[in-house]
Amino acid sequence: MSSAITQTGGIAPEPLELQTIARVKRRMIPLLFLCYYAAYLDRVNVGFSALQMNKALGLTAAAFGLGGGIFFVGYFLAEIPSNLILERVGARVWIARILLSWGIISGLTALVWSNWSFFAVRFLLGIAEAGFYPGIILFLTWWFPSAYRARMIALFMMAIPVAVITGSWASGFILGMGGIWGLAGWQWLFIIEALPAVILGVVVYFTLTDRPEQAHWLTEPQRKWLSERLAAERAQRERIRHFVLGEALRNGRVWALTLVYFGQNVTSYGFVLFLPQIVKQFGLTNVQTGFVSALPFIGALVGILLWARASDLTGARSKLCGASLLISAALLISCLALQSSPVATVVVLIFFQVAASGIAPTFWPLPTAMLTGSAAAGGIALINSVGNLGGFLGPYAMGLVQDATGSFPLGLLTIAMGSIIGGLVVLLLGHDRRLERATALAAD
Repeated sequence: MSSAITQTGGIAPEPLELQTIARVKRRMIPLLFLCYYAAYLDRVNVGFSALQMNKALGLTAAAFGLGGGIFFVGYFLAEIPSNLILERVGARVWIARILLSWGIISGLTALVWSNWSFFAVRFLLGIAEAGFYPGIILFLTWWFPSAYRARMIALFMMAIPVAVITGSWASGFILGMGGIWGLAGWQWLFIIEALPAVILGVVVYFTLTDRPEQAHWLTEPQRKWLSERLAAERAQRERIRHFVLGEALRNGRVWALTLVYFGQNVTSYGFVLFLPQIVKQFGLTNVQTGFVSALPFIGALVGILLWARASDLTGARSKLCGASLLISAALLISCLALQSSPVATVVVLIFFQVAASGIAPTFWPLPTAMLTGSAAAGGIALINSVGNLGGFLGPYAMGLVQDATGSFPLGLLTIAMGSIIGGLVVLLLGHDRRLERATALAAD
Protein backbone atom coordinates (compact mmCIF):
# COMPACT_ATOMS: atom_id res chain seq x y z
CA MET A 1 0.00 0.00 0.00
CA SER A 2 1.35 3.42 -0.89
CA SER A 3 2.34 5.81 1.83
CA ALA A 4 0.58 9.07 2.66
CA ILE A 5 1.01 12.37 4.37
CA THR A 6 -0.36 11.77 7.83
CA GLN A 7 -1.84 14.41 10.11
CA THR A 8 1.51 14.80 11.82
CA GLY A 9 3.58 14.91 8.64
CA GLY A 10 5.46 11.89 7.30
CA ILE A 11 6.44 10.12 4.09
CA ALA A 12 5.39 11.70 0.82
CA PRO A 13 2.63 9.88 -1.08
CA GLU A 14 3.50 7.65 -4.04
CA PRO A 15 2.33 8.47 -7.59
CA LEU A 16 -0.57 5.99 -7.53
CA GLU A 17 -2.02 7.71 -4.46
CA LEU A 18 -1.62 11.18 -5.94
CA GLN A 19 -3.18 10.14 -9.25
CA THR A 20 -6.11 8.40 -7.58
CA ILE A 21 -6.97 11.25 -5.23
CA ALA A 22 -6.63 13.79 -8.04
CA ARG A 23 -8.98 11.85 -10.29
CA VAL A 24 -11.59 11.34 -7.56
CA LYS A 25 -11.33 15.01 -6.64
CA ARG A 26 -11.92 16.12 -10.25
CA ARG A 27 -14.86 13.77 -10.62
CA MET A 28 -16.64 14.38 -7.32
CA ILE A 29 -15.90 17.80 -5.86
CA PRO A 30 -17.17 20.09 -8.68
CA LEU A 31 -20.54 18.30 -8.75
CA LEU A 32 -20.91 18.26 -4.97
CA PHE A 33 -19.88 21.92 -4.90
CA LEU A 34 -22.66 22.82 -7.35
CA CYS A 35 -25.21 20.83 -5.35
CA TYR A 36 -24.34 22.59 -2.11
CA TYR A 37 -24.29 25.89 -3.97
CA ALA A 38 -27.92 25.26 -4.92
CA ALA A 39 -28.75 24.23 -1.36
CA TYR A 40 -27.31 27.34 0.22
CA LEU A 41 -28.81 29.58 -2.44
CA ASP A 42 -32.22 28.26 -1.41
CA ARG A 43 -31.38 28.79 2.28
CA VAL A 44 -30.23 32.40 2.10
CA ASN A 45 -32.55 33.82 -0.55
CA VAL A 46 -35.22 34.09 2.13
CA GLY A 47 -33.06 36.73 3.80
CA PHE A 48 -33.23 38.92 0.69
CA SER A 49 -36.91 38.20 0.11
CA ALA A 50 -37.55 39.81 3.51
CA LEU A 51 -36.69 43.21 2.02
CA GLN A 52 -40.06 43.04 0.18
CA MET A 53 -41.91 39.97 1.46
CA ASN A 54 -42.15 41.06 5.11
CA LYS A 55 -44.15 44.13 4.15
CA ALA A 56 -46.26 42.25 1.60
CA LEU A 57 -47.23 39.54 4.08
CA GLY A 58 -47.23 41.73 7.22
CA LEU A 59 -44.40 39.80 8.88
CA THR A 60 -42.74 41.23 12.00
CA ALA A 61 -39.01 40.62 12.52
CA ALA A 62 -39.83 37.90 15.05
CA ALA A 63 -42.30 36.21 12.69
CA PHE A 64 -39.75 36.31 9.87
CA GLY A 65 -37.10 34.86 12.19
CA LEU A 66 -39.51 32.11 13.22
CA GLY A 67 -40.31 31.28 9.62
CA GLY A 68 -36.65 31.40 8.64
CA GLY A 69 -35.74 29.07 11.49
CA ILE A 70 -38.68 26.65 11.34
CA PHE A 71 -36.96 25.13 8.31
CA PHE A 72 -34.68 23.42 10.80
CA VAL A 73 -37.52 21.83 12.75
CA GLY A 74 -38.57 19.86 9.67
CA TYR A 75 -34.91 19.24 8.95
CA PHE A 76 -34.42 17.86 12.48
CA LEU A 77 -37.37 15.46 12.28
CA ALA A 78 -36.35 13.90 8.95
CA GLU A 79 -32.55 14.05 9.20
CA ILE A 80 -31.60 10.71 10.76
CA PRO A 81 -34.10 8.62 8.74
CA SER A 82 -32.95 10.37 5.56
CA ASN A 83 -29.27 9.67 6.20
CA LEU A 84 -29.93 6.03 7.07
CA ILE A 85 -31.87 5.64 3.81
CA LEU A 86 -28.93 7.19 1.93
CA GLU A 87 -26.52 4.73 3.54
CA ARG A 88 -28.80 1.87 2.44
CA VAL A 89 -29.86 2.87 -1.10
CA GLY A 90 -26.79 4.88 -2.08
CA ALA A 91 -26.01 8.56 -2.57
CA ARG A 92 -26.87 8.76 -6.28
CA VAL A 93 -30.58 8.00 -5.92
CA TRP A 94 -31.14 9.70 -2.58
CA ILE A 95 -29.22 12.93 -3.23
CA ALA A 96 -31.07 13.26 -6.55
CA ARG A 97 -34.40 12.86 -4.72
CA ILE A 98 -33.43 15.46 -2.15
CA LEU A 99 -32.41 18.00 -4.80
CA LEU A 100 -35.59 17.58 -6.83
CA SER A 101 -37.99 17.77 -3.88
CA TRP A 102 -36.39 20.79 -2.22
CA GLY A 103 -36.10 22.64 -5.53
CA ILE A 104 -39.81 22.24 -6.19
CA ILE A 105 -40.82 23.26 -2.65
CA SER A 106 -38.44 26.23 -2.64
CA GLY A 107 -40.05 27.49 -5.85
CA LEU A 108 -43.49 27.10 -4.29
CA THR A 109 -42.48 29.59 -1.58
CA ALA A 110 -43.37 32.23 -4.19
CA LEU A 111 -47.04 31.33 -3.61
CA VAL A 112 -47.22 31.98 0.17
CA TRP A 113 -49.84 34.52 1.22
CA SER A 114 -49.69 34.73 5.03
CA ASN A 115 -47.61 34.04 8.14
CA TRP A 116 -48.85 30.48 8.43
CA SER A 117 -48.42 29.57 4.77
CA PHE A 118 -44.85 30.88 5.01
CA PHE A 119 -44.21 28.79 8.12
CA ALA A 120 -45.71 25.68 6.47
CA VAL A 121 -43.61 25.91 3.29
CA ARG A 122 -40.43 26.51 5.27
CA PHE A 123 -41.19 23.47 7.45
CA LEU A 124 -41.76 21.28 4.36
CA LEU A 125 -38.56 22.63 2.78
CA GLY A 126 -36.63 21.45 5.84
CA ILE A 127 -38.11 17.95 5.52
CA ALA A 128 -37.25 17.87 1.80
CA GLU A 129 -33.63 18.95 2.30
CA ALA A 130 -33.00 16.76 5.37
CA GLY A 131 -30.12 14.38 4.89
CA PHE A 132 -28.36 16.34 2.15
CA TYR A 133 -25.48 17.92 4.05
CA PRO A 134 -24.71 15.01 6.41
CA GLY A 135 -25.22 12.68 3.46
CA ILE A 136 -22.48 14.48 1.55
CA ILE A 137 -20.18 14.40 4.59
CA LEU A 138 -20.81 10.64 4.84
CA PHE A 139 -20.32 10.25 1.08
CA LEU A 140 -16.90 11.94 1.28
CA THR A 141 -15.81 9.32 3.85
CA TRP A 142 -16.57 6.65 1.22
CA TRP A 143 -14.14 8.26 -1.21
CA PHE A 144 -11.39 10.16 0.62
CA PRO A 145 -8.93 8.88 3.23
CA SER A 146 -8.75 10.78 6.50
CA ALA A 147 -5.58 12.71 5.61
CA TYR A 148 -7.38 14.44 2.73
CA ARG A 149 -10.80 14.88 4.27
CA ALA A 150 -10.62 18.41 5.70
CA ARG A 151 -9.39 19.83 2.40
CA MET A 152 -12.14 18.05 0.45
CA ILE A 153 -14.76 19.25 2.92
CA ALA A 154 -13.35 22.77 2.54
CA LEU A 155 -13.59 22.67 -1.27
CA PHE A 156 -17.16 21.42 -1.00
CA MET A 157 -17.98 24.03 1.67
CA MET A 158 -16.63 26.86 -0.48
CA ALA A 159 -20.04 26.67 -2.10
CA ILE A 160 -21.41 28.60 0.89
CA PRO A 161 -19.50 31.86 0.37
CA VAL A 162 -19.80 31.55 -3.41
CA ALA A 163 -23.57 31.06 -3.11
CA VAL A 164 -23.92 34.00 -0.75
CA ILE A 165 -21.71 36.24 -2.90
CA THR A 166 -23.38 35.48 -6.22
CA GLY A 167 -26.80 35.08 -4.63
CA SER A 168 -26.46 38.46 -2.95
CA TRP A 169 -25.55 40.15 -6.22
CA ALA A 170 -28.26 38.37 -8.18
CA SER A 171 -30.97 38.78 -5.53
CA GLY A 172 -30.69 42.55 -5.54
CA PHE A 173 -31.40 42.60 -9.28
CA ILE A 174 -34.13 39.90 -9.18
CA LEU A 175 -36.02 41.90 -6.56
CA GLY A 176 -36.29 44.59 -9.23
CA MET A 177 -38.27 42.24 -11.53
CA GLY A 178 -41.53 43.04 -9.74
CA GLY A 179 -44.47 43.44 -12.11
CA ILE A 180 -43.34 40.90 -14.73
CA TRP A 181 -46.26 38.51 -15.36
CA GLY A 182 -47.97 40.05 -12.33
CA LEU A 183 -45.45 38.64 -9.82
CA ALA A 184 -43.58 40.59 -7.13
CA GLY A 185 -39.78 40.70 -7.07
CA TRP A 186 -39.58 38.45 -4.01
CA GLN A 187 -41.71 35.83 -5.81
CA TRP A 188 -39.36 35.82 -8.80
CA LEU A 189 -36.49 35.38 -6.35
CA PHE A 190 -37.83 32.05 -5.08
CA ILE A 191 -38.78 30.80 -8.55
CA ILE A 192 -35.51 31.60 -10.33
CA GLU A 193 -33.20 30.47 -7.54
CA ALA A 194 -35.03 27.12 -7.19
CA LEU A 195 -34.16 26.05 -10.75
CA PRO A 196 -30.51 24.99 -10.11
CA ALA A 197 -31.60 22.39 -7.54
CA VAL A 198 -34.09 20.79 -9.94
CA ILE A 199 -31.57 20.66 -12.79
CA LEU A 200 -28.83 19.24 -10.57
CA GLY A 201 -31.17 16.55 -9.26
CA VAL A 202 -31.31 15.10 -12.78
CA VAL A 203 -27.54 15.48 -13.27
CA VAL A 204 -26.74 13.69 -9.99
CA TYR A 205 -29.01 10.75 -10.83
CA PHE A 206 -27.18 10.08 -14.09
CA THR A 207 -23.58 10.89 -13.11
CA LEU A 208 -22.82 10.23 -9.40
CA THR A 209 -21.00 7.01 -8.43
CA ASP A 210 -21.83 5.50 -5.04
CA ARG A 211 -18.64 3.59 -4.14
CA PRO A 212 -15.04 3.26 -5.39
CA GLU A 213 -15.70 -0.36 -6.38
CA GLN A 214 -18.23 0.91 -8.96
CA ALA A 215 -15.96 3.60 -10.43
CA HIS A 216 -15.38 2.57 -14.05
CA TRP A 217 -13.61 5.91 -14.51
CA LEU A 218 -10.76 4.75 -12.23
CA THR A 219 -8.15 2.26 -13.39
CA GLU A 220 -8.07 -1.14 -11.72
CA PRO A 221 -4.93 -0.29 -9.66
CA GLN A 222 -6.55 2.99 -8.57
CA ARG A 223 -9.78 1.26 -7.51
CA LYS A 224 -7.79 -1.37 -5.63
CA TRP A 225 -5.58 1.16 -3.84
CA LEU A 226 -8.48 3.38 -2.77
CA SER A 227 -10.69 0.52 -1.61
CA GLU A 228 -7.86 -1.05 0.41
CA ARG A 229 -6.79 2.24 1.96
CA LEU A 230 -10.32 3.11 3.08
CA ALA A 231 -10.90 -0.42 4.36
CA ALA A 232 -7.64 -0.30 6.34
CA GLU A 233 -8.60 2.99 7.99
CA ARG A 234 -12.03 1.64 8.85
CA ALA A 235 -10.56 -1.56 10.29
CA GLN A 236 -8.03 0.37 12.42
CA ARG A 237 -10.76 2.57 13.89
CA GLU A 238 -13.00 -0.40 14.60
CA ARG A 239 -10.18 -2.17 16.43
CA ILE A 240 -10.09 0.77 18.83
CA ARG A 241 -13.87 0.93 19.18
CA HIS A 242 -16.58 -0.33 16.86
CA PHE A 243 -19.79 1.61 17.38
CA VAL A 244 -23.10 0.17 16.35
CA LEU A 245 -25.83 2.67 15.53
CA GLY A 246 -27.44 2.66 18.99
CA GLU A 247 -24.10 3.17 20.74
CA ALA A 248 -23.24 6.08 18.46
CA LEU A 249 -26.56 7.78 19.24
CA ARG A 250 -25.91 7.41 22.99
CA ASN A 251 -22.22 8.27 22.97
CA GLY A 252 -21.24 11.26 25.13
CA ARG A 253 -18.59 12.47 22.68
CA VAL A 254 -21.12 12.47 19.83
CA TRP A 255 -23.53 14.55 21.94
CA ALA A 256 -20.76 16.96 22.92
CA LEU A 257 -19.98 17.48 19.23
CA THR A 258 -23.72 18.00 18.66
CA LEU A 259 -23.68 20.82 21.22
CA VAL A 260 -20.71 22.41 19.45
CA TYR A 261 -22.52 22.30 16.12
CA PHE A 262 -25.72 23.62 17.69
CA GLY A 263 -23.86 26.64 19.07
CA GLN A 264 -22.18 27.54 15.81
CA ASN A 265 -25.50 27.31 13.94
CA VAL A 266 -27.15 29.69 16.41
CA THR A 267 -24.55 32.22 15.36
CA SER A 268 -24.17 31.50 11.66
CA TYR A 269 -27.83 31.31 10.65
CA GLY A 270 -28.87 34.20 12.87
CA PHE A 271 -26.20 36.23 11.08
CA VAL A 272 -26.82 35.06 7.50
CA LEU A 273 -30.61 35.42 7.46
CA PHE A 274 -30.54 38.93 8.94
CA LEU A 275 -27.44 40.23 7.13
CA PRO A 276 -29.41 41.87 4.27
CA GLN A 277 -31.59 43.73 6.78
CA ILE A 278 -28.51 44.78 8.79
CA VAL A 279 -26.90 46.19 5.64
CA LYS A 280 -30.13 47.75 4.34
CA GLN A 281 -30.36 49.96 7.45
CA PHE A 282 -27.24 51.79 6.23
CA GLY A 283 -29.55 53.53 3.73
CA LEU A 284 -28.64 51.47 0.66
CA THR A 285 -30.77 50.40 -2.31
CA ASN A 286 -31.63 46.71 -2.78
CA VAL A 287 -28.89 46.30 -5.41
CA GLN A 288 -26.32 48.04 -3.19
CA THR A 289 -27.45 45.88 -0.26
CA GLY A 290 -26.76 42.78 -2.35
CA PHE A 291 -23.22 43.86 -3.18
CA VAL A 292 -22.31 44.93 0.36
CA SER A 293 -23.85 41.76 1.87
CA ALA A 294 -21.51 39.70 -0.33
CA LEU A 295 -18.31 41.27 1.03
CA PRO A 296 -17.99 39.19 4.23
CA PHE A 297 -18.20 35.99 2.18
CA ILE A 298 -15.34 37.00 -0.09
CA GLY A 299 -13.24 36.86 3.08
CA ALA A 300 -14.73 33.45 3.82
CA LEU A 301 -13.42 32.08 0.50
CA VAL A 302 -9.86 32.77 1.61
CA GLY A 303 -10.39 31.73 5.21
CA ILE A 304 -11.88 28.31 4.53
CA LEU A 305 -8.86 27.17 2.49
CA LEU A 306 -6.37 28.42 5.08
CA TRP A 307 -8.20 26.73 7.98
CA ALA A 308 -8.56 23.45 6.05
CA ARG A 309 -4.89 23.32 5.12
CA ALA A 310 -3.88 23.99 8.73
CA SER A 311 -6.33 21.30 9.89
CA ASP A 312 -4.95 18.55 7.63
CA LEU A 313 -1.27 19.49 8.09
CA THR A 314 -1.31 19.85 11.88
CA GLY A 315 -4.12 17.47 12.85
CA ALA A 316 -5.08 19.95 15.60
CA ARG A 317 -8.75 19.79 14.66
CA SER A 318 -10.33 20.62 18.02
CA LYS A 319 -7.93 23.49 18.82
CA LEU A 320 -8.46 25.10 15.43
CA CYS A 321 -12.23 24.60 15.63
CA GLY A 322 -12.32 26.19 19.09
CA ALA A 323 -10.23 29.12 17.91
CA SER A 324 -12.51 29.65 14.92
CA LEU A 325 -15.60 29.72 17.13
CA LEU A 326 -14.21 32.00 19.83
CA ILE A 327 -12.56 34.49 17.47
CA SER A 328 -15.71 34.80 15.35
CA ALA A 329 -17.82 35.36 18.49
CA ALA A 330 -15.49 38.10 19.72
CA LEU A 331 -15.72 39.88 16.37
CA LEU A 332 -19.53 39.84 16.41
CA ILE A 333 -19.59 41.24 19.95
CA SER A 334 -17.28 44.08 18.87
CA CYS A 335 -20.05 45.35 16.55
CA LEU A 336 -21.70 46.84 19.65
CA ALA A 337 -18.96 49.45 19.79
CA LEU A 338 -19.09 50.15 16.05
CA GLN A 339 -22.79 50.63 15.35
CA SER A 340 -22.32 54.30 14.51
CA SER A 341 -19.90 53.45 11.70
CA PRO A 342 -21.26 51.38 8.76
CA VAL A 343 -17.81 51.01 7.18
CA ALA A 344 -16.18 49.72 10.38
CA THR A 345 -19.12 47.35 10.93
CA VAL A 346 -18.75 45.84 7.44
CA VAL A 347 -14.98 45.43 7.91
CA VAL A 348 -15.53 43.58 11.19
CA LEU A 349 -18.16 41.36 9.55
CA ILE A 350 -15.66 40.47 6.82
CA PHE A 351 -13.15 39.32 9.44
CA PHE A 352 -15.96 37.52 11.25
CA GLN A 353 -16.57 35.39 8.17
CA VAL A 354 -12.84 34.72 7.72
CA ALA A 355 -12.80 33.33 11.27
CA ALA A 356 -16.15 31.53 11.08
CA SER A 357 -15.23 29.81 7.79
CA GLY A 358 -12.80 27.62 9.73
CA ILE A 359 -15.53 25.77 11.60
CA ALA A 360 -16.64 23.26 8.93
CA PRO A 361 -13.22 21.94 7.79
CA THR A 362 -11.98 21.63 11.37
CA PHE A 363 -15.18 20.27 12.92
CA TRP A 364 -16.44 17.53 10.59
CA PRO A 365 -13.23 15.45 10.57
CA LEU A 366 -13.80 14.94 14.33
CA PRO A 367 -16.91 12.69 14.15
CA THR A 368 -15.85 11.01 10.89
CA ALA A 369 -12.63 9.88 12.59
CA MET A 370 -14.54 7.78 15.14
CA LEU A 371 -17.62 6.42 13.32
CA THR A 372 -18.06 3.94 10.47
CA GLY A 373 -20.94 2.26 8.61
CA SER A 374 -24.49 2.81 9.84
CA ALA A 375 -23.06 4.37 13.03
CA ALA A 376 -21.44 7.04 10.85
CA ALA A 377 -24.68 7.60 8.94
CA GLY A 378 -26.73 7.90 12.15
CA GLY A 379 -24.12 9.74 14.21
CA ILE A 380 -23.38 12.37 11.58
CA ALA A 381 -27.12 12.82 11.00
CA LEU A 382 -27.69 13.20 14.75
CA ILE A 383 -25.02 15.89 15.04
CA ASN A 384 -26.33 17.73 12.01
CA SER A 385 -30.04 17.42 12.81
CA VAL A 386 -29.93 18.39 16.49
CA GLY A 387 -27.15 20.86 15.79
CA ASN A 388 -29.19 22.53 13.08
CA LEU A 389 -31.90 23.34 15.61
CA GLY A 390 -29.48 26.14 16.37
CA GLY A 391 -30.49 27.39 12.93
CA PHE A 392 -34.01 27.71 14.31
CA LEU A 393 -32.99 29.43 17.55
CA GLY A 394 -30.51 31.90 16.02
CA PRO A 395 -32.84 33.69 13.54
CA TYR A 396 -35.73 33.62 16.02
CA ALA A 397 -33.55 35.16 18.76
CA MET A 398 -32.31 37.83 16.33
CA GLY A 399 -35.89 38.70 15.41
CA LEU A 400 -37.06 38.88 19.03
CA VAL A 401 -34.16 41.15 20.04
CA GLN A 402 -34.70 43.36 17.00
CA ASP A 403 -38.42 43.76 17.72
CA ALA A 404 -37.77 44.44 21.41
CA THR A 405 -34.82 46.83 21.14
CA GLY A 406 -34.57 47.96 17.52
CA SER A 407 -30.85 47.07 17.70
CA PHE A 408 -29.15 44.62 15.36
CA PRO A 409 -25.83 44.77 17.30
CA LEU A 410 -27.62 43.56 20.44
CA GLY A 411 -29.01 40.71 18.36
CA LEU A 412 -25.48 39.85 17.19
CA LEU A 413 -24.33 39.85 20.82
CA THR A 414 -27.11 37.39 21.65
CA ILE A 415 -26.33 34.90 18.89
CA ALA A 416 -22.57 35.13 19.55
CA MET A 417 -23.20 33.23 22.79
CA GLY A 418 -23.76 30.09 20.72
CA SER A 419 -20.24 30.19 19.29
CA ILE A 420 -18.73 30.92 22.71
CA ILE A 421 -20.37 27.84 24.22
CA GLY A 422 -19.42 25.70 21.22
CA GLY A 423 -15.82 26.89 21.29
CA LEU A 424 -15.38 26.13 24.97
CA VAL A 425 -16.94 22.67 24.62
CA VAL A 426 -14.78 21.60 21.68
CA LEU A 427 -11.60 22.79 23.43
CA LEU A 428 -12.51 20.87 26.58
CA LEU A 429 -13.36 17.80 24.50
CA GLY A 430 -9.97 17.70 22.78
CA HIS A 431 -8.73 14.86 20.58
CA ASP A 432 -9.29 11.14 20.79
CA ARG A 433 -5.61 10.27 20.39
CA ARG A 434 -6.21 6.53 20.01
CA LEU A 435 -8.25 7.16 16.88
CA GLU A 436 -5.59 9.54 15.54
CA ARG A 437 -2.94 6.83 15.94
CA ALA A 438 -5.21 4.29 14.24
CA THR A 439 -5.67 6.55 11.22
CA ALA A 440 -1.93 7.17 10.98
CA LEU A 441 -1.21 3.40 11.11
CA ALA A 442 -3.69 2.75 8.29
CA ALA A 443 -1.88 5.26 6.09
CA ASP A 444 1.50 3.55 6.46
